[in-house]
Formats: sequence, structure tokens, C-alpha cells
Amino acid sequence: MEKLITPAPKWQFNWRSYYQLTKPKVVLLMLLTVLVGMCLVQSSAIPLEPMILGLIGIGAMSGAAAAFNHVLDRRIDAIMSRTTKRPLPQGEVSTPKAATFAVLLAAFGFVILYAGVNPLTAWLTFASLLGYAVLYTAYLKRATSQNIVIGGLAGAMPPLLGWTAISGEFHGNALLLVMIIFTWTPPHFWALAIARREEYAKVDVPMLPVTHGVEFTKTCILLYTFLMAICCLLPVIVGMSGWLYLAISTVLSSIFIVKAWQLKFTDSNAKAMDLFKYSIIQLMLLFVALLADHYWVMA
Repeated sequence: MEKLITPAPKWQFNWRSYYQLTKPKVVLLMLLTVLVGMCLVQSSAIPLEPMILGLIGIGAMSGAAAAFNHVLDRRIDAIMSRTTKRPLPQGEVSTPKAATFAVLLAAFGFVILYAGVNPLTAWLTFASLLGYAVLYTAYLKRATSQNIVIGGLAGAMPPLLGWTAISGEFHGNALLLVMIIFTWTPPHFWALAIARREEYAKVDVPMLPVTHGVEFTKTCILLYTFLMAICCLLPVIVGMSGWLYLAISTVLSSIFIVKAWQLKFTDSNAKAMDLFKYSIIQLMLLFVALLADHYWVMA
């Protein structure tokens, strides 16, 4: 006898698709940098309430920015092989529902930060959301080959947000952490852009390899990698970190430079993806090293 398959009810909430709209892996890496920014404010244990509420609020608004990115990039996402399986191109979530979800998530995060943490962090996080979703995704991404350089500032803000969530004020040390991510972002994304150059050209997104060629982009990656390595030393120079972070960051930066050098002088796209994947691990380990040094060496 043939088994009957009962279709899922239309009202069923596809939570996995909405979860994917928030780009959870990206948000988790960002929250690590937020947590490090929180911890570096003071040597003693950080207050539990602003830490938890800060992570929830910043995480929610970061997820909302990612969802807005899905909505605004739905046309090119449907064409590029790297993004074609995202919820909107697959028809798992409609554009109006995705936009509504993004607005509600952003509002939730803002209220949590404003009422439970402090207004400064709430407004800075809101500014970062606008910078990523509106300035970068809606305009810069399609307007200039320097899109990721200018728009990268929004993505570099999380450590500052973590710092202000605990201290309630700006501090130069937090800006040094922002500088590290700001200089890390171009070589990270340009490596991916080299590997996906034809796809970006097909959707008319003027990434640097499309507008200026692969060789020029490789040179820029190498130069930015040296600049990033210098910025990674700044926490030690100002006395915010000690020998443990210095040792780990030196090794991580050296590997980054070697991989950028190899990319510059080879024609393999595999080297570009290798650098892209390593850059994610490098940033994660770098901020873990900041945390470990803060509590085991500088305490």
C-alpha cells in the first residue's frame, strides 16, 4: 500500500531560514571581538548584566544588518553560485517577510541596548547597522572599487561597541582594536573577490579585481597585510597587551604575510581561497590571544 505524505502546514515557521538570514557564523565572530572589547576595559571581572544584554543587543542588530544585506542583495545572490542557496533566492522566505524580520530584530536589539546597557552603545550599533546595510550594501558595493575599504569601518566597530557597553565612553585603546579589523578587512575580502572575480563581473559589482585587475589586487592585499601586521602591534606598544599577545600575533601576522606573498607570485585561485579562509582563523585567534594575555599576563 502506498504511503501518503502529509504536506507541512503553510503556517509553519521556517526558523532555520530566518536563522540563516542573520549570517550566524559572521555574527559569532563579531561577538567574539565584542566580548574582547568588553573584557579589556578592566582587569577585574566584568559586570554580568551589561555583558549579557550587550551581547544580545549587539548580536541582534548585527543579525538584522545581515538580514537587510540579504534583502538588498537578493538579485545578485540568485546569480552568484556562492550565494544562490541563501533563503531568498531559494524562495524559503519572501522579501517582505525578510525585511519585516530585519526591522523587528533591529528594533529589539536597539531597545535592549538603549534600556539595558547605555544609549551610546545603542546609537553606535545603530550607526554601524546603517553603515553596513545602507552605505555599504545599498550604495558603495555597487558604486566604487573601494567599497570594502570605506564600508569596512562599519564591520570594524564591534570591539568599540563592547568597550562602550561596559565603560559607557570612548577610549583610544578600543579604537586600536577597530584599526586592526579595519586593516584586516580589505585583504580578507579581496582574496575572496579574486577567487570569485568572474561572478562579481557578471553581476556588475565593481570589486577591485574586476575594475583594476587581479595583479593590482594581489599587490594591494600584500601591502594591506603589512599594514595590518603593524596595527596588530599597537596594543603592545601602548601597554594594553603583553608578551603572550605579542608572540601569538607575530606568528599569526607572519603566516598572513607569507600567504599574501605566495598569492602575489602565483596564478592559482586556490591560494586566494586559502588566504581568505586563513584570515578568518587569524582574526579569531588574534582576539582570543588578546583575551588570554589580558587575564594571564596583564592581570
